[in-house]
Amino acid sequence: MKFHTSLAMPFLLPALGVVGVAAAGPAQIALLPAALAALLACALAYAAVLHIVRRGVDRPLADLAARFAALDEVPGAWMPVGDVLHDLAHHAQRAEQRLARQTEQLARAEFKLREAESAMRLAEERYVQAVRSANDGLWEWDLRNDEMYLSPRWKSMLGYSELELADTRAAWLARVHPVDAERVQQALKAHLEGAMPRYECEYRVLHRDGQPRWVLSRGAVVRHASGTPYRMLGLDTDITRLKRVECILDAVVEGTSGTWGRDFFRALVRHFARALEVPCAFITECADYPPTRLRTLAIWSEAGATDNFEYDLAGTPCENVVLGARSFFCPDGVGARFPAEAGYEGYLGLPIFSSAGEVMGHLAFLDTRRMDDAMLVESIYRIFTARAAAELERLQAVAQLDHLRTDFAATAP
Repeated sequence: MKFHTSLAMPFLLPALGVVGVAAAGPAQIALLPAALAALLACALAYAAVLHIVRRGVDRPLADLAARFAALDEVPGAWMPVGDVLHDLAHHAQRAEQRLARQTEQLARAEFKLREAESAMRLAEERYVQAVRSANDGLWEWDLRNDEMYLSPRWKSMLGYSELELADTRAAWLARVHPVDAERVQQALKAHLEGAMPRYECEYRVLHRDGQPRWVLSRGAVVRHASGTPYRMLGLDTDITRLKRVECILDAVVEGTSGTWGRDFFRALVRHFARALEVPCAFITECADYPPTRLRTLAIWSEAGATDNFEYDLAGTPCENVVLGARSFFCPDGVGARFPAEAGYEGYLGLPIFSSAGEVMGHLAFLDTRRMDDAMLVESIYRIFTARAAAELERLQAVAQLDHLRTDFAATAP
């Protein structure tokens, strides 16, 4: 069994004391029992202190070192206090290094997070700007609590300020035209149930002024991983002008199809007036050159049939069209500006050009109400003014041919 000096120390000290007293001489032998007792007491005290240190300090530190060693997959063993402290310092140093690495990684993660947040804010700003500049109305439907958000642009499309219309689904549904409400609900249901990949529907909404506006509504639902919808986003585009163009085009094309000459002019003004919902429409030709007078080719009035007539160009809104060789639009106050048109509020005139580029006449509309900008669909007007020009040139050519035939017949022997 290996001898350990710390275990021999309590017994070595009394032995050395006895040897020392015996060597001192006979006079000190009498003191031997007392000295021996004192030395034995010291030895026992030392042994007690050593035992306390062993149990209270050395062994717990050794156990702690063993635990650290187990973390590093090194078999633990009893180590002296100095070795334990050294091992603890080593592990503390490694822990500090790991902490430094984790702190660095956390700093990099925070930097990336700030970059991501900045990019997200920029994307949101661009999205908002795009929506605003696109002139579309944004709406958002929270399916979980049946709440709805209507953007300021969506409300302004219907003539309302941001605070005048509530952000509720009930307010949204109340603006849908009653005739189209069921169709809109069916389109929404089909998309929510997955029957349609996206929501798209054309329908009418009621403007604040009571007039319907056409919108193209498009949207998509956001679903949970389970497929359950919980949110829906959509954009509504005002297509009133486009719908009006379609209505005008369909009505006039259908009404003038298969007509020629004077019949074409009568059909043209009648179907234009009905499509535009104006009380008066007429088409003219120049009665002289340079033009000072106009002659009507066809007139349609809701007051009844009107015969064709000639009139002076001066002092009428038609003068701006024929002499200016351009469209003239007076949305309101035309009767006050031109007394010849007393009783009317709005006027729109469009020139008719010959194949040589000269003004041959014009197509005009009058309204007792203020005309809105939806009247300005010149792309459609140009189609029919070009057709009117072709018909007018054909009629003039036929008239000239008849005149030549008459002259030839009169001079023939």
